[in-house]
Amino acid sequence: MKSKHIATLACTVTAICTATLLQAQGLPAASPESVGMSAQKLAHIKQAFVQEIDKGNLPGVVVLVARKGKLVYSETVGFQNKEAGKPLPKDAIFRIYSMTKPLVSVVAMMLIEDGRMQLNDAVSKFIPAEKGLQVSVAKADGEFAKVSYTLVPADREMTVQDLLRHTSGLAYANLTQNAPVKDAYAKGGIDDDPRGLTPAQEIGSFSKSPLAHQPGTVWEYSLSTDMLGRVIEAVSGKRLADLMEERLFGPLEMKDTGFLVPREKMSRLAEALPIDASSGKPNKLWDVSAVPNNDSGGGGGVSTATDYLRFAQMMANGGQLEGKRYLSRTTVELMTSDHLGTCIQAQSPMTPGEILLSTPGYTFGLGFAVRQAAGVAGVAGSAGEFMWGGYAGTYFWIDPKEQLVGVYMTQAPSPIRAYYRKLFKQLVYAAIID
Repeated sequence: MKSKHIATLACTVTAICTATLLQAQGLPAASPESVGMSAQKLAHIKQAFVQEIDKGNLPGVVVLVARKGKLVYSETVGFQNKEAGKPLPKDAIFRIYSMTKPLVSVVAMMLIEDGRMQLNDAVSKFIPAEKGLQVSVAKADGEFAKVSYTLVPADREMTVQDLLRHTSGLAYANLTQNAPVKDAYAKGGIDDDPRGLTPAQEIGSFSKSPLAHQPGTVWEYSLSTDMLGRVIEAVSGKRLADLMEERLFGPLEMKDTGFLVPREKMSRLAEALPIDASSGKPNKLWDVSAVPNNDSGGGGGVSTATDYLRFAQMMANGGQLEGKRYLSRTTVELMTSDHLGTCIQAQSPMTPGEILLSTPGYTFGLGFAVRQAAGVAGVAGSAGEFMWGGYAGTYFWIDPKEQLVGVYMTQAPSPIRAYYRKLFKQLVYAAIID
């Protein structure tokens, strides 16, 4: 009887400790079964990623799953720094790269809710240097199989909406096929790490570079959110990092999220493997230890899994968390609707879903990829779910229909990062039992 009592007490203490740990990770805790999920099936997530880490494909991962506003699964496996043999802590800080975009997009929509700008406002209203841009237009020579480019005036100016949905005509130098745009970005210093330029220098470089497409005609993943950051600064009169802290990070208690890692937190910064197992190439990640010359709205952010879960849950709740509202429900619905429709071309293989998950089936809203239907995409999910990821492998998604949020953090800028995103996602959906 005594041993049975001790065992029961031990189980109770373990459950209390587990609940306390989960609570400390940003949301109230619950058992998976209480919200229609299987703990046994969720355990497959750890098993799968332990195998990948043991193979040397990943350094380490933090994964969080919430359903119906409750944190039901939290796991950390692998290394913060494998070379040093340092285990990955649950509060590890990650370079989130393009997962900065949804955060900045939300703050832009806050300014729109404040009445300080509108989606249809021309970017030049706030940044005059962006008026009168030209477009680099490709022309194929059928006889000699060559492509030449000519410059023509833009049919219309890019708008704030174009920046939010990546239809501005801007591009990424490493993704665009438009040679004059690629060359202009290289000359202007915005082809690799745009944080090396001051905001004024970045704006100057953009103003001297042609657009890759006529604004509002083609979806091309781009530096649009970097430009959006400059618009936010012009509208607010504040540095982007300061406004983000004031309007989002501080109120939402995202205490480890920003555009650099302070010295006292550098010991928690996760690192990639020196060599990527898939490509055989060295992994090179941005230095986030110093104040950048500009805050890159498109890729300069750092965060933890817990911080990002709070942001994602706020969006899952229609713009509010713990009784505090950040966006109206209607604004969240607007951001997570299809903003490409049938008039804007998204060229394969550079459609939103193919960039993020190597699968079609996704359109783009205002700062998020949005799933169009239950089918088409080669991964489990629901129509209306929205998501994005980052260059170093990070990923999150929000499924309003299933009341589900998943956050996956790693530092693995591998060509096969989409594989791990889909692996995590399919194992989470497989655990739904209600």
